[in-house]
Amino acid sequence: MEEITSVQNTKIKQINKLKKKKERVKQGAFLIEGFHLIEEAYRSHLNIVTLLAVDFSRVDPEIIAYAKESFVINFRVAEALSDTTTPQGIFAMVELPEYKADTFNQVLILDRVQDPGNMGALIRTADAAGMDAVIYSKGSADPYQDKVLRASQGSVFHLPIVEEDIHQFVEQFEGNTYGTSLQDAVHYKEVESQSQFALIMGNEGSGVDETLLSQTTANLNIPIYGKAESLNVAVSGGILLYHLKG
Repeated sequence: MEEITSVQNTKIKQINKLKKKKERVKQGAFLIEGFHLIEEAYRSHLNIVTLLAVDFSRVDPEIIAYAKESFVINFRVAEALSDTTTPQGIFAMVELPEYKADTFNQVLILDRVQDPGNMGALIRTADAAGMDAVIYSKGSADPYQDKVLRASQGSVFHLPIVEEDIHQFVEQFEGNTYGTSLQDAVHYKEVESQSQFALIMGNEGSGVDETLLSQTTANLNIPIYGKAESLNVAVSGGILLYHLKG
């Protein structure tokens, strides 16, 4: 197996560029780090273009065989590729999956959710709740950036995550659509669980866009019983998704 020992190597430079969204779009690929995420990508049948590891004796032989190409790297290269303080020494360049946003019954919609931790947690919750897809707007965190991937614990690979014009998506969606709001909203327990619905979670600071709120079937509110000003968007999303799922 070929070894790469220089951070100036052309392939390493190309892979390192994947830390930027415009390069992920340009190359049609993204970078993942760590044994767990790479195993999840493999189990989800994503195309692993390049596999790089410091110690291949720790890597599942099936994953090595599945990858289109594999390279041994040293710790210096691993540190250059890593976004963590303690690199696991394994990385993969993976092809971006493509999905169509027209055949979903239960959807989580993210309107400008910008924090990568919240984005990843919401995707993970949607996965756990058995949602069909996550639709996100322009202005949201990129689901294929490192912090979102890690926060999702691999859930990004388990269901379609699609960037869409969410105004248009809501307009065309056949089921009930629910926004989240502090004003002109009903207690979430007043709405029954259902088989076809979309739930919109909004920006951490400004909430769901007002024009989107006017397009919904109803807007939901989770009461605050203590002194907290508000609930974290990922926590709110979890409460509402599980309630609507029944």
